[in-house]
Amino acid sequence: MDAYEAIVAKRDRRDYLDKPIPEDVQRRILQAGRMAGSSSNTQPFRFVVLRDPKGDVRQKIGPAGPGTAPLVKAPLSIVVCLQRGSRDFDVGRTAQNMMVAAWAEGIVSCPVGLREEAIASAALGLPDDYIAAIGVAFGYPAPADPNAPVRPNSQRLPMEDLVHYETWQA
Repeated sequence: MDAYEAIVAKRDRRDYLDKPIPEDVQRRILQAGRMAGSSSNTQPFRFVVLRDPKGDVRQKIGPAGPGTAPLVKAPLSIVVCLQRGSRDFDVGRTAQNMMVAAWAEGIVSCPVGLREEAIASAALGLPDDYIAAIGVAFGYPAPADPNAPVRPNSQRLPMEDLVHYETWQA
């Protein structure tokens, strides 16, 4: 799958097969995150990798925000930690690199916000100068539920409504 195809075809998924992700694929996902650019090449992010779906840390991180179920149940979850005072933009670049690299390997993902900073930090044992900026759940896709409701607003805006050239034109 080429880069453009991986980017435009990727969709977030929250349900995964109970199938481990091979070590070499995990390493490529982490390498893709590691290679993300950062402001002035400060590399303010670190990764906490959760590989044991039944592990204690998964249960402790569950209450760190609404919608954490994918992070708790996925075969592989990676929490991107950010050095305090650093730019959030760097976290997004890192997470997106990992998600696109995973998708190119046939692995789906879902970014998960961790709003309860104290709970996430305690669960992960983070030092005081880092926060758990975002979690990303990874797994092989479970079959789609044919009875699942269609999500409203799942279509992308038309290019003509999204893009303006030179100045904003209605």
